[in-house]
Formats: sequence, structure tokens, C-alpha cells
Amino acid sequence: MINFTRSSLIFFTLGLTLSPVFGQNATGIVYHDLNGNGTRDEGEPGLPGVSVSNQREIVQTDEAGRWTLPVDDDTIFFVIKPRDWMTPVNKDQLPQFYYIHKPNGSPADYRYAGVAPTGRLPASIDFALSPSKENDQFKAIFFGDPQPSTIEQVNYIAHDVIAELVGTDAAFGVTLGDIMFDKLELFEPSNANVALIGIPWYNVIGNHDLNFESTNDADSDETFHRHFGPNYYSFDHGPVHFIVLDDVEWGRRNAEGKLTYAGGLDERQLTFVKNDLALVPQEKLVVLMMHIPLTTVENRTELYRLIEKRPYTLSISGHTHWQAHQFIGEEDGWQGEKPHHHIVNVTVCGTWWKGEKDELGIPHATMRDGAPNGYSIMSFDGTKHTLDFKAARQPADYQFHIHAPDEIRAADAANSPVYVNVFNGSKDSTVRMRLGKSGEWIPLEKVLEEDPYYVETRNREIAARPEATNHLNGPIKSDHLWKGFLPAGPGAVTHLIEVEATDAYGRLWKGERVIRVRE
Repeated sequence: MINFTRSSLIFFTLGLTLSPVFGQNATGIVYHDLNGNGTRDEGEPGLPGVSVSNQREIVQTDEAGRWTLPVDDDTIFFVIKPRDWMTPVNKDQLPQFYYIHKPNGSPADYRYAGVAPTGRLPASIDFALSPSKENDQFKAIFFGDPQPSTIEQVNYIAHDVIAELVGTDAAFGVTLGDIMFDKLELFEPSNANVALIGIPWYNVIGNHDLNFESTNDADSDETFHRHFGPNYYSFDHGPVHFIVLDDVEWGRRNAEGKLTYAGGLDERQLTFVKNDLALVPQEKLVVLMMHIPLTTVENRTELYRLIEKRPYTLSISGHTHWQAHQFIGEEDGWQGEKPHHHIVNVTVCGTWWKGEKDELGIPHATMRDGAPNGYSIMSFDGTKHTLDFKAARQPADYQFHIHAPDEIRAADAANSPVYVNVFNGSKDSTVRMRLGKSGEWIPLEKVLEEDPYYVETRNREIAARPEATNHLNGPIKSDHLWKGFLPAGPGAVTHLIEVEATDAYGRLWKGERVIRVRE
């Protein structure tokens, strides 16, 4: 059953009064769905102490499982899934934890449909929960930016990452925004493919998941609402509390007067987060999931104030099409005792499905920092986490790439650089190499440079097919690149470069590369 205290049974609204703007209230029951049919049948009891929100206020159900919240004509209600309970999922494994109240439907007739009229407010909005034991140790899958713009690219995702995830032991998955590349008609086939993985799948809204016909932020989310429900919400799994954020603010104007977006969080969302965290014990790990990286959200310090006194916080985003472990400190306005760990996640589409196609007809799509496309798997254990970088269709131990010349002159060895791109590396990683089994270990230095492997790959592909339209984007300076030089005076034979590297979590990975040395 749900864990609750005597005080949590008291119906309350976290110190907020019911806003007179709403004019009326909605009410309903959170109940134990004994037969799992998603409908409250006779004899199915209400559940006390469960949180329900209207995306601003939060209340907890009373002894009978009843809740009451303010409502207007554009409100999404949702249950905040507690530990050891699960919400229903639809045929596409999308959690059904919400009710949309838009009596007149979405406010505009856009190319991509929003929410159909929902009619009058129901007498009771009921949320089903079923028991589901959740361990302290569990895994979650994170997709950054699958971002297909054609059905062909939807197929790339199916073959490149989905097929190898079928049967995973992860508890759930999350797509961190840019589920689409503007073509919102592809939500349905994409969702059907992801459903084959076989686990509940949550979604974050990205800047390419919007209705661009809207001139304001609120209306731009209407198609997302139709497919996925609220654009921000929260839930518990095991001992961890997860908060999904919408940090894409649409409706800005650029210098040319064109509509665009920026990273930001509106007042209503920040109020929801404040109210949500008021019910989360300090000893819990809180994981924030968003699309735009936290360090580029304009009003991020307002969010910092809400989480920085907590001992265990973590955040993860997509958007940039490069991987990084960022540790946010006082230089960015963070006032917590320890830096906040923010992960910029690897993207499924890599560099927007660009690059030459492989033997399966899928572009290699190497990211601009030289890391392969793929996804991540995060393992949780109480308040601790470990992120595994998984390159698409590669072995799990493929964790770095060595770049060195195929052949050098012996006299040039000491001036010949070797680069190691540690995909899941961070400022705390160590990388070393040696030439041959008996060579001395040489430490490599972390550098902020363009990955020469990516640069050479891009230049080669452009030279081979200058007329092509799928060339890789220009490189960026990689956040996880190490550089060293070969020892002087190696013998004029074929040598093996051995590399040992640790990732952001201190785990050791090994690899080799062959190099020929001539007189």
C-alpha cells in the first residue's frame, strides 16, 4: 500500500488558496483498480494520501481517495504516481495518468490537430492505480532527440536502437524532447515503434514538437497534449522522484521578427515544482528531466533556489546533439553545498541522421563531438546513479574511440598526437596509453578541441560526394577528448597502442589501435 503519515491524510493545498480566477472546482477519486480495466467498478476502494495536480496546485487525497482542485477551461489534471503503484498504459505504452479538460477543444485550428472538445466537466475525474512492486535498484532508458522528419527516419530509429532494446530489464523509458523534427504526423508511427520495447514510456516536450502556427507558448503545446498529456508533471519510481519539465518557451521574436523559442520556465510551472517538492522528503533523490540543457535556461536560478538545499539532485537534457557531464557551481548562480550534476544526453539521431549510410542503409550520424549516436541507460540505487552510454548497434564496452595515424616515420613519433574520445567521460576521467605491452604508460591531457576523427570523416564524405545533402554538420569542440603524443624512438615495426580510460563514474575501459612505424 501507499506509505503515508497521519498528516498526509488531511486534505490540503500546500498553503495555497483556491484561486478566484478559476471560478469552479473539479473533483474525483484515486482508486485501487482491482481488475486492471482502468474503470472504477463497484467495490474498488479509494486510495488516501495520493497527490493530484492541475499543473499548479497539488492536493493529497483524503481517507476516501477523493481530491478537489480549481479548474478553468484549459486545465490538465494528473495523478502523481506514488511508489509501488502504476498507472494504466495505452496500446503505445504511454502512461495514462491524466485528464484533459478543454470543453471547447484546442483554441485554434492548426495543421496538426490539438485536443478535441472534451465537453462539460465530469462529475468525478477518477484515476486508476494498480499495485506494482518497485525495487530500490532499477534502470531507466533515456533517448535524446530521436528527431525523425520522414517515415524513413522513423524506420532508422526502429532498426538502430529499438530492436536491440526489446526485452530490456529497464523499468521505464523517457524521450528527452524533439521526439519529432517538426513533422508531428509522425508521432503515431513513432510511438507504435517505441511501444515494442515493452515498457512504460514517458515524454518530454522539445522545440521541434511544437505547433509553429501558434504565436504563443501555451497554444504551441496542443498537439503534444493530444498525444502525451501534460507538458510537465512528476512521478515516483522506487526511491526516486522524477520531475518532467517544459523548458521550451515559444513565441519570442528574433531580430528579423520571426517567431522563435528560448529556454525558460514560466511562473505556473515553477509554482508546480515548488508545491511538488514540498511533498518530497529531503532524503530522496530528485531527477529533473528537460529538453534544453539547464545551463542555457534563462531563469534557471529560480529553479536552483528550489532544489539547491537538497542533498540529492540530478538533471538530464537533450537538444545539443553532443554528450556532456556538467557540474554546475557558483559561477552559474548555484548556491548548493556541492555542484549540481547535469547530463547532456547522447542523441538517438546523432547529427540529425546525417552522414554516409552503412551496410543496413542507416546513416552513421556521428555526433558533432565525435561520439556515436545512441542512448543511455541509467541505473539507480537509492540516492545513487550510474549512467551507461550505449552506442547504437555497438557492444556495451564500446566506450571510446582512438584516433591516431595509420603510419608514421620513427623520427616523427614524438610529434604524432593520439586522441581518445571517451564518450561518457568527464573532468574526473583519467586516460593513459602505452606503445606495446612493455611500454611506459603515458598520461593523456583533457583538451577542448574538435575531434579530428569527426573532422576527417566529414571532409572525406564531402570530397567523395560534394553534391550530397546529408553531409555532417560542422564540428564542435568536444567536452570529452584527451590528447597525448607517442614516445620518441619506437622501432620500425607494427605496434599496438593500448589505452585505458575511466568514465564519469570511475569505471575502467580498455581498447587498442594498430600503428605502423617506418624508418
